[in-house]
Amino acid sequence: MILRQVFWAGWIAALVLFAQLASAAEATVYKSLQCGCCKEYVAYLRQNGFSVKTVDIDDLAPIKRKHGVPQALEGCHTTVIDGYAIEGHVPVNSIKRLLSERPAIKGISLPGMPAGSPGMGGKKTATFAIYTITEGEPKVYATE
Repeated sequence: MILRQVFWAGWIAALVLFAQLASAAEATVYKSLQCGCCKEYVAYLRQNGFSVKTVDIDDLAPIKRKHGVPQALEGCHTTVIDGYAIEGHVPVNSIKRLLSERPAIKGISLPGMPAGSPGMGGKKTATFAIYTITEGEPKVYATE
């Protein structure tokens, strides 16, 4: 009897978590109209279950400043998901972790445009370090 209750409680908890992640899966990608890798990143997000709205703008600096992205952590586009800034070509595993854990940070970043990252061409040659976007010093949030 107890085992059955634990089993069903686990299933209910999993369904609630899935519903929360599904509702948070709407992304807005702020990007340059001319950027091809941004289009590829949008396709990558869609392939991984996100509903994506794109906003083409000439100057991304105001968006980056609004979301607290320091210059050292900038990528070529800024994605906003459920209030978090996702800067650059961040792999979806780190995004899902962020949305699941919901830490008290502004977001996460994979600075620059590293080869082999989601949406970028080329071969991955090193482990990616994904950093926190916070008021203080950025820390490594994940490695992929």
